[in-house]
Amino acid sequence: MSRASLTDPPARRRTGGALLAAGLLLASSLTTLALAPAAHAADTLLSRGRPATAPSQEGDGYAPAPAVGGNLTGTRRASQWSDQQWIQVDLGQQATLSRVVLTWEAAYGKDYAVQASDNGTDWRTLKTVTGGDGGTDDLALSGTGRYVRMQGIARAGGYGYSLWEFQVYGSTGSGGTTQPPPGGAVKVEGTQGDWRLTVGGQPYTVKGVTWGPAPSAAPTYLPDVKAMGANTIRTWGTDASTKPLLDSAAANSIRVINGFWLQPGGGPGAGGCVDYVTDTTYKTNALNEFAKWVDTYKSHPATLMWNVGNESVLGLQNCYSGSQLEAERNAYTSFVNDVARKIHSIDPDHPVTSTDAWTGAWPYYKRNAPDLDLYAMNSYSNVCKVRQDWIDGGYTKPYIITETGPAGEWEVPNDVNGVPDEPTDVQKADGYTKAWNCVTGHQGVALGATLFHYGTEHDFGGVWFNLVPDGLKRLSYYAVKRAYTGTTAVGNTPPVLSNMTVSPATSAPAGGEFTVHADVRDPDGDPVTYKIFLSGNYASGDKGLVAAQWRSTGNGTFAVTAPQKLGVWKVYVQAEDGHGNAGIETKSVRVVAPPVSGTNVALNRPATASSSQQSYGDCPCTPQLAVDGRADTRWASDWSDPQWIQVDLGAAKALRTLQLVWDPAYGKAYTVQLSDDGTTWRSAYSTTTGDGDVDTIPLAATARYVRLQLTARGTGWGYSLHEIGIYG
Repeated sequence: MSRASLTDPPARRRTGGALLAAGLLLASSLTTLALAPAAHAADTLLSRGRPATAPSQEGDGYAPAPAVGGNLTGTRRASQWSDQQWIQVDLGQQATLSRVVLTWEAAYGKDYAVQASDNGTDWRTLKTVTGGDGGTDDLALSGTGRYVRMQGIARAGGYGYSLWEFQVYGSTGSGGTTQPPPGGAVKVEGTQGDWRLTVGGQPYTVKGVTWGPAPSAAPTYLPDVKAMGANTIRTWGTDASTKPLLDSAAANSIRVINGFWLQPGGGPGAGGCVDYVTDTTYKTNALNEFAKWVDTYKSHPATLMWNVGNESVLGLQNCYSGSQLEAERNAYTSFVNDVARKIHSIDPDHPVTSTDAWTGAWPYYKRNAPDLDLYAMNSYSNVCKVRQDWIDGGYTKPYIITETGPAGEWEVPNDVNGVPDEPTDVQKADGYTKAWNCVTGHQGVALGATLFHYGTEHDFGGVWFNLVPDGLKRLSYYAVKRAYTGTTAVGNTPPVLSNMTVSPATSAPAGGEFTVHADVRDPDGDPVTYKIFLSGNYASGDKGLVAAQWRSTGNGTFAVTAPQKLGVWKVYVQAEDGHGNAGIETKSVRVVAPPVSGTNVALNRPATASSSQQSYGDCPCTPQLAVDGRADTRWASDWSDPQWIQVDLGAAKALRTLQLVWDPAYGKAYTVQLSDDGTTWRSAYSTTTGDGDVDTIPLAATARYVRLQLTARGTGWGYSLHEIGIYG
């Protein structure tokens, strides 16, 4: 449910963990060509944007400059079709050279030399390659020079030499003097209520998205992020795998908020609990680990700032309570300050912040973490209230919003089936627009935002939050693009779905059909194709989407086959326009036991059992609750084998069908027994392969008593039945 104030600690039901994992990645044949292996800590990319020259080019579109422009797969340099061609770059000053990375197009150099020069005339060879096979050549160098050249010797084929990128790494300066990062230092400048973020002295507003794909997929997706008008991405962790992401970000003129994860992160306490009052080992290890990566990436041109922790002040409520919780929150924020101080000692040129999801965390930072340069907040439906909470708290530092977007699971009312009612695509797009307007409306204090979430997962959380699930662009994607570019001309946009209904929403029979309808229009008049998916997130905990069986009955109406598993499912209608766009709407449907014809002669008849649970969860769970005709009550046995439950029909009845509606604690092996006197029993059915949900068993017999003799449980719990239906 939505909360009235950000100053009240919320009980969050976040799907972010799922969203943080990398989903199915759209691959490109050029992706591997664009990746540069990890560099040493001292490496700085020296060649980007520097003057490049060559003796020839294949044509007007293949000049040498694109080879140092940073667009790893979008542009290339190509020579004339002959040997002994070269390309060189002027670094602008003498440099100590550590490595060179050549990202070849299909026309690559088989034999070539890497040379350096102090004056552009006299060359010395630093590395020779023979028998090269194309792709990406990452070559360690040892030497100095202002000019660096790739001197072609022999081509691999009949074409010339063609490079997507020619990257030269190393360092400049002398005496160990700290050099400002490429593009200049990043600073938080200004005075109370009139702050600004600057890069190299120039104002910088964070127009960003949180980053979901794997770092290795950055060359595939970051050009699209840039096309949205974004200039920043935010991550939650920084380690050796971060290098390709940073390299690709720099190549696309995108900056990175490098995150460091601290337990218990993610609000609900993802990753376990830490005692920040006493656990010096954890804190020492974390501090040393973070320091290592700050030293590694402090000079990377993509680094914008460092972000220590994610929602941990809030998350500690899931580990502690009372005075201990208060002590832990103070200790945690004091440790964040230790980390900030350490980062500043290593890297004075990039700010440090810390994210939480509750403005009630800010007093702890204000009191215990004075070394933070700015604050950071994750806020969704209440993002527009952050401004007032900042004012009311009397804070003297600016902030950024590190996650925001449409209302989440924990903020929306429940639907008819008792599960969170997911906003529509239109509502989600409006949520992004509203959030950005509220951030930019707090001028001089809010320094920008990274909107949640540039992710490709096509699952429960992915459909709720991702701008590009399965690589498909949503209305939300274009809302962000409008906000960041300031233009309404954003190109072809997705189909728009509205008025989605499911019938029957609360009683779809397992294995039967239910009806789904949605009104669909495409703003560009494109023909629309449909897909329908189901998610068992609320029924089984599986957040994945599975393709449903369905048939169209016309006019946006579909007959969909319900799953066999009982419980509440989400059903998704996905409309695609053939241009990489999709509209997706979703509603819930409750799958129930299929109806059985005839009269339920067991309804409200006396039931007895070998045992029943008296006090666990929703119990007492007496035998009588298995014959009360209700799907929301149950009988539950002790957690042991064997058990039994029986029903007295009052008189001998002709029986035709037995239907067992199991709770998740089901019977794997059991026998159906019949009796005329409650003493002498005969077997009517037996199984050792029960799988729960609903068992519908034909009976052709007459009896007064029906018993289930339960011999093997399907789970570690006992046996539990929502309903025993006996039809005759």
